[in-house]
Amino acid sequence: MHATSACNTRGTAAMKTMNDEQEILSGRKLHSVIAAAVLFLAAPLTPIGASGVMADTQHADDPHYTPAGFFDIHVCNWPDRELFFMPLFSTTRYAEITSIQVRFPDGSALTNLDLEKFKVFKPQGKPEKHVFLTQMDVPDSAANGWYSAIIGLADGTQLVARDYVVIARLPRASDMAPPDGAEPRPVPEKFTWSSVAPGSYYQVFIRDVWDDGKLIYKSKLLREPALVIPPGLLQPDGLYSWQIHARDINEDVLLGDFNKGSMSRVATFSTSAD
Repeated sequence: MHATSACNTRGTAAMKTMNDEQEILSGRKLHSVIAAAVLFLAAPLTPIGASGVMADTQHADDPHYTPAGFFDIHVCNWPDRELFFMPLFSTTRYAEITSIQVRFPDGSALTNLDLEKFKVFKPQGKPEKHVFLTQMDVPDSAANGWYSAIIGLADGTQLVARDYVVIARLPRASDMAPPDGAEPRPVPEKFTWSSVAPGSYYQVFIRDVWDDGKLIYKSKLLREPALVIPPGLLQPDGLYSWQIHARDINEDVLLGDFNKGSMSRVATFSTSAD
């Protein structure tokens, strides 16, 4: 996974309706998306600059990758805000990056990623990674298609990465149990919630409210709308909050890490004393 979505509200004139989203999920429109991908992937990949190559050998068939890193755009549905884009570029070669311009499918400029704003990841036994990212409301002019990132390096090389974006809204998880504001109860053994869409993935975040909201647990990606709580994680006479991030897919050559993501509202509950 290259970033947390990470994913997470009113539609605009250019956005697909929920019926379009359901058709895509059910496969009635997916053939046209796949056809676009096939045409793109069949085309020769050449660098813009005089040096470097477009895609690394390990991910030669994935247009999201360049020798300098990975590009993706998430379409996020979070509480109390407009549907928004989250473009990101993940790289271990951050010291060489001089610019990252994100473009619409027609080649016009969408945004530039601010190189002063990034998240740092230090995986054990691997090089440090910086993830440059931003959030922006989905523009009225946005459309489905191949969005691109033009990555400038200090030696003058320019690399291109691409991500196919389908503008649609992934519903947010609801019917959370334990619910927000629940009366003190015995330490729960399981969290549950409603499914957002067939085939979705989920990640649960749990915080200890008494400990300044410290994140005490982040689940792996889950295929079902339920989480078995690790023994000993939650204690009696405690106050906790939890939240669910949902994504439509996981690691796709066409749509990247994922295309649509949503974030549930925060649910806070207390546990009874022994």
